[in-house]
Order: sequence, then C-alpha cells, then structure tokens
Amino acid sequence: MDLACPDEGQGQQPLVERPISVSAAFEGSEEIGAARDAARDFLMSLQTVHGLPVSQRAMGMVQLVVSELVTNARKYAPGPCLLTLEVSEGAVEVTVWDSSTTLPAILAPDPVRVGQHGLEIVMAVCRSFEVHREPVGKRIRATVVLADDPGGDAAGRQMM
Repeated sequence: MDLACPDEGQGQQPLVERPISVSAAFEGSEEIGAARDAARDFLMSLQTVHGLPVSQRAMGMVQLVVSELVTNARKYAPGPCLLTLEVSEGAVEVTVWDSSTTLPAILAPDPVRVGQHGLEIVMAVCRSFEVHREPVGKRIRATVVLADDPGGDAAGRQMM
C-alpha cells in the first residue's frame, strides 16, 4: 500500500509504509516466558495501536510457536537467540535465529514417542515453515495467520 502526503507534488516525498515488527534477544531458558510475553504484547499492539484483527486462535498459536522455537534455540544452541515478529500479508512471521549451524531434526509423527514434538506442532499450526542456514547459525521462520478464515483450517491454509 502506498501512502502519499497531502502536499505530494509540492516537493514532498510520499510516505513509505514500514513493516510492523519487534525484535528481542534471549540468553537464558528462564526467558522463554519473556519471549511468550513479548509475542502477546506485540499482538495486543497490533489490535490496539494498528487496528489489525488478531483472532484468539492466532494469539495462542503465535505464543505457542514462539515458545517452541525459542525453547529449541536455548536448548540446542550456545549463546543468545534472536526473536523477530513481523506482520506481513495478514500474518505474523515468527523468526528465531540461533548460533548453531545444525539444522533441526523434524521427526515423523509418532504418538508413542515421549517429547520432541515441538517442530511437529509448529508445522501443524503454521501456514508456512522454513529453515535457512546462515553464515553464522541458522534462522527458522514460521508464519501464523492473524484472522480466522471460515474456509480455512486452523493454520490458515485453504480447505479444498
């Protein structure tokens, strides 16, 4: 969307829409709750400050995804992790960077396995899921749709 100044054409430059985003670094496992709180506060600001619709499903799913991804980063990578939340095309992109170059093992669903279901859950509730190796570490991005769609599933994918 292009936003223009009222005086455009009189030497004024058009306004450029900036993405709505927030980033935070986390260093300890006790900060996983703080990461969830940051996600909740970000989503609340989308509603109250920016007037964007955020369903209760999205509120819970984003906090769940943040919790799982930050937990994995803190558990399997040395040093801090960086959480970024950004609104794009009616969804929140949850991105977590950590310093480990080891890509996550995404295990096949197994109802008798105890634990290690985090990424399986994240992939089930997100519209998209990506893993990218970086020059230092890796970046994991998951996208959660903000508004409920009566024609879609819980992850925001269209049902056929």
